[in-house]
Amino acid sequence: MQRPPQEDFSLKETKPHLGGGKVTGDKLTSTYDLVEQMQYLYVRVVKAKDLPGKDVTGSLDPYVEVRLGNYRGTTRHFEKKSNPEWNQVFAFSKDRIQASVLEVNVKDKDIIKDDFVGRVMFDLNEIPKRVPPDSPLAPQWYRLEDRNSNKVKGELMLAVWMGTQADEAFPESWHSDAATVSGADALANIRSKVYLSPKLWYLRVNVIEAQDLIPTDRSRFPEVYVKAILGNQALRTRVSMSKTINPMWNEDLMFVAAEPFEEPLILSVEDRVAPNKDEVLGRCAIPLQYIDRRLDHRPINSKWYNLEKHIIVEGEKKKEIKFASRIHMRLYLEGGYHVLDESTHYSSDLRPTAKQLWKSSIGVLELGILNAQGLSPMKTKDGRASTDAYCVAKYGQKWIRTRTIIDSFAPKWNEQYTWEVFDPCTVITIGVFDNCHLHGGGARDSRIGKVRIRLSTLETDRVYTHSYPLLVLHPTGVKKMGEIHLAVRFTCSSLMNMMHMYSQPLLPKMHYIHPLTVTQLDSLRHQATQIVSMRLGRAEPPLRKEVVEYMLDVGSHMWSMRRSKANFLRIMNVFGGLLAIGRWFDQICNWKNPITTVLIHILFLILVLYPELILPTIFLYLFLIGVWYYRWRPRHPPHMDTRLSCADNAHPDELDEEFDTFPTSRPPDIVRMRYDRLRSIAGRIQTVVGDLATQGERLQSLLSWRDPRATALFVIFCLIAAIVLYVTPFQVVALLTGFYVLRHPRFRHKLPSAPLNFFRRLPARTDCML
Repeated sequence: MQRPPQEDFSLKETKPHLGGGKVTGDKLTSTYDLVEQMQYLYVRVVKAKDLPGKDVTGSLDPYVEVRLGNYRGTTRHFEKKSNPEWNQVFAFSKDRIQASVLEVNVKDKDIIKDDFVGRVMFDLNEIPKRVPPDSPLAPQWYRLEDRNSNKVKGELMLAVWMGTQADEAFPESWHSDAATVSGADALANIRSKVYLSPKLWYLRVNVIEAQDLIPTDRSRFPEVYVKAILGNQALRTRVSMSKTINPMWNEDLMFVAAEPFEEPLILSVEDRVAPNKDEVLGRCAIPLQYIDRRLDHRPINSKWYNLEKHIIVEGEKKKEIKFASRIHMRLYLEGGYHVLDESTHYSSDLRPTAKQLWKSSIGVLELGILNAQGLSPMKTKDGRASTDAYCVAKYGQKWIRTRTIIDSFAPKWNEQYTWEVFDPCTVITIGVFDNCHLHGGGARDSRIGKVRIRLSTLETDRVYTHSYPLLVLHPTGVKKMGEIHLAVRFTCSSLMNMMHMYSQPLLPKMHYIHPLTVTQLDSLRHQATQIVSMRLGRAEPPLRKEVVEYMLDVGSHMWSMRRSKANFLRIMNVFGGLLAIGRWFDQICNWKNPITTVLIHILFLILVLYPELILPTIFLYLFLIGVWYYRWRPRHPPHMDTRLSCADNAHPDELDEEFDTFPTSRPPDIVRMRYDRLRSIAGRIQTVVGDLATQGERLQSLLSWRDPRATALFVIFCLIAAIVLYVTPFQVVALLTGFYVLRHPRFRHKLPSAPLNFFRRLPARTDCML
């Protein structure tokens, strides 16, 4: 694939006219100050009265047509009604107006041809302007005219004004740039909306014991376990070790539940009669709204629940309540945890579920979604390439979706949104998608790209205006799908509260008092993302599953050779500083620069003679390094880095493996080749891990007498060292050791030192390995 040059993947700073004026980084004070103003002509069609009928019955099927140049918007029509009410708003972009007269026609719906009833004309030069927070313009009655401008029977209530996208009528209005979209469902799919994630709880089911179970076959010892089902989640305990009619488990099962609680928790006690046959000994259904809620680590009282026996009698289910069979459990909703539906590396919310435990907000995040440039064609419409782009942003529980701009590779949204911030170490995610649901069909919305911005990397009260590259990884390689232009401002309400947050735990305290296992967290996160995508998919218009999963990075835990290489290089980069210090110290020891080595000798002598200066010297040195690097501090937010991600030089087969399904859908020969490649990589890792284990076992063998001569030498050395160090001042020992390490190369040997030779000769357990 022909890849664009590296500079195309870079972040570009811009200077747009925000709020009507150029931004220079200072805080602006007007409403909608993070987007460029867009002028619109608004027409509110309220109602009509006394419309003339077309036949002897005097009835008609009226609707209103708003026409401006080549643009034409219509209201819904009513059956046989002379006093209809529509209350619909039409918005025409001023940039696309190619007429001087606005025409509002009232027509009568007919099967063959719609009849003209009357019209109202407006000169665009006479239309008033309105800017919020001004009150809405009051609609007025206008007398209808015929085509010759003569007054006719009937009146139409209208309000016409010039405004901006800040107008409260803007979100629900019909837009001229969506004139090609018809149908109520399609129009609902292009409007901007704000969504809220459902409130998620962890449900802990502590299964303690059961009593007086009645198995069908009483001649055998029952093998009993408990199965719990909540919605699409199903978990089970282990088989009880006590094979009696009073089994015990004392085992925890964890679920994710979402408000409002729609489905009960269903528990069944089952007996494993045969390897593939289980018999239900009893069931119970527990509504979640009656379960206790726990906010801290204090224990909740346990309860006994009756088990119901379900028996099939002549094809009908008969419920038989067995009061003798009971199950002892402790059920409660955990309010002290944060239910993770995102990766912890770029989570947008870290608060606990229970609102009583929330801290006060520390600031406000404002996001202006201005426009996009150079978007790639995503589909073919009427024989030509097309893209119907919209944006989705997610921070905390609040999701926003901009309106869809129809058939444009350079859409302009200019929409502004606000979030409360409770923790600066969080990330906002902005994604761009192509709307594939405007003309029906079950196609999935295509991803165009996304951007992540970490709030802690932003200076407070500064407006960041940048054009971010939209990068998507395809099986053929990384591809730039366009650029999105954003304006971001993080405003801090209390500097002390924000600084105090840096000393607080990242997650709520219950994650540390009663931590969940890694396996539990992975499973619960998967369930949480499924619940969020299902609930948001039921909204109107829906935020579809593929959009939610892409924003939440659902597949980020899957194996990827490219991501493994990137993480290895990140580790090497982290240790690069330590390696550089080691190389510098080696040069000092080998007197590559005699002046520097002499200065290090003097510094070492001072620190040994005055050890109280060691820590102050270290911290002063770190302070000076920090002040020195302040000149080169990052001035732009971080963005997707193709080189860091190893996406710019990934092998095609590695990318194909990354996009493979789970379980695999590739041919057996390809799977065999990848398996062999993975074995070779794992073999090298296995060798490194074995070498590390060998060094640790050699340390353990110093005193284990596995090699009696080596241990005897080490023990005698420890005795002599203890006597020498007792009678010799510590400063003398430190000076001698330091000068020995820094000795001139003339006094060095190329052979390894005696202590290193001794250590390498110590035994390890490698010779005991099969």
